[in-house]
Parts: sequence; C-alpha cells; structure tokens
Amino acid sequence: MKVDGRHYRSIWYDTSDASVKIIDQRWLPHDFRIATLKSQLDFATAITDMWVRGAPLIGATAAYGVAMAMRDDSSDSSLDSCWSALHSTRPTAINLRWALDRCRQVLESVPVAGRAAAALELAHEISDEDIERNRQIGLHGLELIRALAANKPAKEPVRILTHCNAGWLATVDFGTATSPMFHAADAGIELHIWVDETRPRNQGALTAWELDGHGIPHSYITDNAGGHLMQHGQVDMVLLGSDRTSAGGDVCNKIGTYLKALAAFDNNVPFYVALPSSTIDWTVQDGLSGIPIEERPASEVTHVQGLQDNGSIGKVQVSPAGCTVGNPAFDVTPRKLVSGLITERGVSEATPEALRAMFPDLQVE
Repeated sequence: MKVDGRHYRSIWYDTSDASVKIIDQRWLPHDFRIATLKSQLDFATAITDMWVRGAPLIGATAAYGVAMAMRDDSSDSSLDSCWSALHSTRPTAINLRWALDRCRQVLESVPVAGRAAAALELAHEISDEDIERNRQIGLHGLELIRALAANKPAKEPVRILTHCNAGWLATVDFGTATSPMFHAADAGIELHIWVDETRPRNQGALTAWELDGHGIPHSYITDNAGGHLMQHGQVDMVLLGSDRTSAGGDVCNKIGTYLKALAAFDNNVPFYVALPSSTIDWTVQDGLSGIPIEERPASEVTHVQGLQDNGSIGKVQVSPAGCTVGNPAFDVTPRKLVSGLITERGVSEATPEALRAMFPDLQVE
C-alpha cells in the first residue's frame, strides 16, 4: 500500500545492501520507521518483540530469516538451528511453522553451495504468494460486501466492525480483513468501519491508520462498544482475521474476538473471518484444545504507549504498582459462531467438510 505517495510492502529485500527491510510497527501510527534485519537474531527479535506482527507477515519474515541464515552458514546444522530459533519466537500463529517447514523441506534437497540463493528466492516466492492470496481474499470478500450494499438505501454505508489489525501491515500487502474493504472502496461502495482499539497493544490504531491512508471512513471505538453497536443495528457485518484456523473451522484470533462473535450471534450479525490457506492448521481439529495460546508480558497490560504532549512517543503506567496481570494474547471462536471463512479460493463454511472440499490438495495426514 502507499505511504506518503510511495508504495510499500511491509517487508522487502534491499539489493543495495543485501539486507531485509521492514516497517517497524512498534512506533506506528505516530512515527513511520524502517528497520534493517541482517542476522538470524535480528529476525527472531523482530518477531518476538513485535516489530512485525500478523500471522502472514510473521511467516514471510521467518522465510527471509532463513535466507539470511543460509547466506551466513548453509549447512544442515545451521538450517536446523535456524528453524528451532525462529519457531520458538511465537507459539500461536501457524504461518510461522508453515513457512519454516516449507523452507526446510525445499532446502534439504538443495546442495549446500546453492542454498543461500535458493532460500532467498523462496522467501521472495512466499511473499509474492501472500500478496496474491490476499488480493483474491479481497475479491471474494468484496462480493459479500456488495450483497450487503444492495440491500441498503442509496448512499447508506455498509457498516463493518473489525478487531485487531488484519491489514496490510499484518501481511506483506493488502491485508486479509482489510482487503475486501479496500476492494469495496475502490469499487465505489460506501463504507463505515468500526475499528476496535484492541487492547492491550491497541492494534486497532494500525487499522485506523491504514484506512485513513485509503480514504475509508471509520470510527475508532473501545473494545467493549461493539456489542452495544450490534444491539442498536449499527453493524452490518463483523470482518476480521485469524492467526490460526483449525481443520474443523475454529478460529484463533486476537483476544476479544470470541466476545465479538457471541455478540454477533446474539444479534444476527454475519461474522466472517478472512484468512489465507497458510493459516489453516490441518493437524488440529478442535481449536479450543489444540491451539496453544500465547501469554505475553505483563508490561503490555500495565503500560500504554502513545504520543505525549511534547511530541515524543512514550509509555505511561495505567495499573496499580505491583498488581498481578494476566495477558493471554489470543482466544478461540468455535466454528458454530462463524458465518464463513473468506479464503483465496472463495468463501467456505466453517466446517471440516467444507474446508476439505475447498482445499483437497493441502491437507496433511
């Protein structure tokens, strides 16, 4: 997408210094910064400390991390240690393991002398594939939005509630949940997006920043406002992303997603999840018992980062000193609450049968 008139991916390879560049998301939406990643440690730190975030982008970042590791040491032991080091960074987003497994599977059959070049080419391929998947997700999601718009009075916007950030910053480009929004706006459909703040890291601010850059009307709301809006008929559709989706159709996404799904179900609001096939974990049928939930540092809850009066970016403590904190980063929404899964191949029911029918070539035994 564009920032100040220039097109950016969220991650790219810079041939001028043979490094990987990322948009450092720790400082957004207040400051647009680019960080350089060169070593395996750089990539592990960027994933762990959320310089990059979002399941598809984490996968692409891991692929580039393998490529940089192979440039330094392309031996079997280096490939194995790189896989382990990057895999341990974050436990929930399945794209991380998917990308690492794909890299190892491909590179194990490549002679050591050719691994560096092959790994870099594969990282480019994974990134390009992510962009095309997200573009296709946008086209399929567009039809859902178009159908909602057809049943509304002229000039009345389709009102969509989203949670967390499943935008282009969470992928290589386009985003998952935002791709249908971008495509709908480009098609001339009136929209208004309700953007959950998404505590504790306030990733909704990233979505608001992205929507503003695309000229899409939106309102930034507290996490607990969504149910109220649904009760009063102000939400036509809930549309968000997924960090891991079980083969049974359960959706694991940012903490608070389950509550949105319950409110949507109670108020007959369609609840759609946009995800590329790389986010489906074919080894897990029951998401509630089979998907690990990351517990993140207490400081994310006790402190809030923002723009201070003097123009600097800083943190303030919002909790009592020494209080006990719980910070589960994700929750699981059962498939019975999901209206449909928007994938690059079309919209699927959130059932194991429908997913198997849509992706017969991708399943694992």
